[in-house]
Amino acid sequence: MPALQWDLFCHVVDNFGDAGVCWRLAADLAARGQRVRLVIDDARPLAFMAPAGAPGVQVWPWPGPDYPGDVVVEAFGCNPPAAFVGAMAGRARAPLWINLEYLSAEGYVERSHGLPSPQRNGLMKWFFFPGFTARTGGLLREPGVMLARAAFERQDWLARRGLTLRAGERVVTLFCYDNAAVAPLLADLAHAPTLLLLTPGAAQAQVGAAPAGVRLHRLPWLTQADFDRLLWSADLNFVRGEDSLVRALWAGAPFVWQLYPQDDGAHRAKLEAMLAAMGAAAEVAAVWRAWNGAAAAPWPGLPPLDPWRAALQPWRSALLAQPDLTTALLAFVAGKGAGGGASIETLS
Repeated sequence: MPALQWDLFCHVVDNFGDAGVCWRLAADLAARGQRVRLVIDDARPLAFMAPAGAPGVQVWPWPGPDYPGDVVVEAFGCNPPAAFVGAMAGRARAPLWINLEYLSAEGYVERSHGLPSPQRNGLMKWFFFPGFTARTGGLLREPGVMLARAAFERQDWLARRGLTLRAGERVVTLFCYDNAAVAPLLADLAHAPTLLLLTPGAAQAQVGAAPAGVRLHRLPWLTQADFDRLLWSADLNFVRGEDSLVRALWAGAPFVWQLYPQDDGAHRAKLEAMLAAMGAAAEVAAVWRAWNGAAAAPWPGLPPLDPWRAALQPWRSALLAQPDLTTALLAFVAGKGAGGGASIETLS
């Protein structure tokens, strides 16, 4: 595929997940020979996520450039600026316009992936849905990430942070939103020697002193590469949001995902779809529901980690066998005509 100019628009709502997904995609596209302008309304998270930047990626403050490139990607329906959309419509050959949607295992994802959305100005917008099946856009996974995972030595990574594992100690990471289940989790972790690695933000704010048997370590903000390695170092990961869910999958350890809570409770259907997709055992599903406030019962207790890890591997292997999101996105763009998108007239 020839090198195209991509304009990737990102609106940071909160919690840095939008920026995290967009930066990984921008860097991966550039690493595969594409030219990327990342237009972001709050670039501050990139200072710790990617302090060195990435070759081939230009970071632009909102509203971005005046003239569009070959492909325009709006992340999560953020809507490019009106003037920029007008410039898209004014081109003799319109850029390909893609709405990169949120990740979900719900059934509508397969039905909606790749559908066109005609716009009143004559442009066509296309829906591109990440997902967990071959009929979706797949998951972000850089070409070398699994080789790096296989070569990873957690003792060395921990030692560089001044940490040495004690005899029989397991490693647990905590990256979460505010969560009423933190207290029962801490009590549960105290049943076995645990090194609990706390990420900045809500996790550190909610955990003060730890019960006997739980050793706390408060981490600084990590680059995306080191965040991956944090998850690789753990025997159990608690993660939040979209980007961290995918990285926990590639880490291969048991994990519990906290969805972004929504006032209308829509996240609960998303939770159940995810549990069904991964074929979660009853005891694992109980922990996920309790962690997400979807169960009135008391904290169910963590199941044994070894069977949990083994049960996760077939699904993870199936996901690894599917094309990654960037590969699928490049193929989608090539299939629509590299260097220009279709208007309503050309599709009719």
